Amino acid sequence: MNLSDVSNLFLFAGGIGMFLYGMNLMADGMQRTAGGKLQKLLGLLTSNRFIAILVGALVTAIIQSSGATTVMVVGFVNAGIISLTQAAGVIMGANIGTTITAWIVSMGQLGSAAKIFSPSFYAPLLVGLGACFVLFSKKDKKKLVGEIVIGIGLLFMGLDFMSSSISPYTELPIFSKAFELFGSNPLLGIMVGLIVTAVLQSSSASVGILQTLAMNGVVTTNAAIFITLGQNIGSCVTALISSVGTNRTAKRAACIHLLFNVAGAVLFGTLAFIIFMIKPEIADHNITSVEISIFHTFFNITCTLVMSLFVNVLVRLSAIIIPGEDESTEGEGSEGGEEFPRTHIDDRILESPSFAVETGLKEVLQMGQLAYQNICNSIDAVINDDTELAQRVFKTEKRVDYLEKTLTAYLAKVNNLALNESQHLLVNDLFHAIIDVERVSDHAENLAEIAMYKKEHEIKFSEEGTKELVEICQMVKDAFGTALEARATGKAEYVRKVAKIEDDVDNFEEELRDKHIQRLSDGSCMPENGVVFLDILSNIERVSDHANNIVTCVMDEI
Repeated sequence: MNLSDVSNLFLFAGGIGMFLYGMNLMADGMQRTAGGKLQKLLGLLTSNRFIAILVGALVTAIIQSSGATTVMVVGFVNAGIISLTQAAGVIMGANIGTTITAWIVSMGQLGSAAKIFSPSFYAPLLVGLGACFVLFSKKDKKKLVGEIVIGIGLLFMGLDFMSSSISPYTELPIFSKAFELFGSNPLLGIMVGLIVTAVLQSSSASVGILQTLAMNGVVTTNAAIFITLGQNIGSCVTALISSVGTNRTAKRAACIHLLFNVAGAVLFGTLAFIIFMIKPEIADHNITSVEISIFHTFFNITCTLVMSLFVNVLVRLSAIIIPGEDESTEGEGSEGGEEFPRTHIDDRILESPSFAVETGLKEVLQMGQLAYQNICNSIDAVINDDTELAQRVFKTEKRVDYLEKTLTAYLAKVNNLALNESQHLLVNDLFHAIIDVERVSDHAENLAEIAMYKKEHEIKFSEEGTKELVEICQMVKDAFGTALEARATGKAEYVRKVAKIEDDVDNFEEELRDKHIQRLSDGSCMPENGVVFLDILSNIERVSDHANNIVTCVMDEI
């Protein structure tokens, strides 16, 4: 090995590094700019498996990683967000979406008639322009665009480096012998594709490297097809690793991914072997990167169309391979014998920052609904001296406390992800919302304790006092309920409504205090009753304050 060989080896290693880093940079930037669009795509999921397939393809095309999509799907199934049948459709669609990367790689050969049409011609310029955006732009959105552009440029520069380093050796017998061996032995070709993809943790990257070799005319059709089939099976490794530690249903989702890709490889591998036996000239033909893209796309689309008819069969097979009852999604933890609700959060969702943020918002809203129900029950309990309802409030308060700890820990992880400016602001506001929601539930607990005290000491309010209490309580319930609507929708009209109610509550609370002090002065109200009445007013007014805190954050986002 001379110095030139060492130089070419370094060039190839650097090319792989630039290609993989560029692909990662591009995918990461696309995920961050996608924002809530990915969550909206997930919302399209219905019992219609073809819509699920379309969603899987679109999400994967956006984030440029079928592995990331499948890992997220495993997380969603584990969290109980989507069913196993829906997951199967998304997984199938992910295989179609991943073909986009293969076409990006082969673009250089689509324009081979003129150098000016080759993406590698513009790659250095893209890196330079992207660097200007990253270094000199003050806005995060422009910096993200810069990162995506740099990623695309590095991707093509890496491909060019790899191709240049290999080209001097394309005539060597080792290449023709190696691919002749892979082509004549389908199992060996599939194993090579599987292992390379498993090591790289990316079928897109693995296909890209194969296409680079094909650009130099050293890959035969039979070898390329069997290696590509192996690459599809290798893409399952990421999801299988991800399923470790999940519930039984999530493990079945990863199993469906493996079954789907293995079935496709067996089907196409058998057909290819027969065709190559009949037409050996096709097998020995040197394949191009464009032809690999065409086969890759045709293979994935055909497999998806065929296997979509057998989704229920795949689900049943996964149940046979991973036996046992589906695990309930009603509870996920306990503390002191108390069962708590399953949250829809899972660390696998962190694969996509956009999904992670939107999931955090949904979970905070779920926590808010629990607190809303709690404040309503506590108000009914304190007005009607209902001790059973008060006991229910105490139990729900424990669930809210559990969610506060769980969601705070989850949002701390989300906050460390690659988020854009608006996502960072939303996550920070969700931290504040969790505190306010938990405080509302605390006030509900206080009211429940007052209800128990009232019942025990037989404390009764006058008809006028009870009527006033009911009126201000209804205002406060409206304020908190509307605040949750504002947090969910981000609409300014809800923000303004809460702000108005908050002002009305403050004025009304002051008026009621004055009236009650007057009743104490003229002896129409017992002192011990008055203390309880004022304590209720204090807790109620604080709930309105926390509602206003929530919408203040929403207003900042608007």
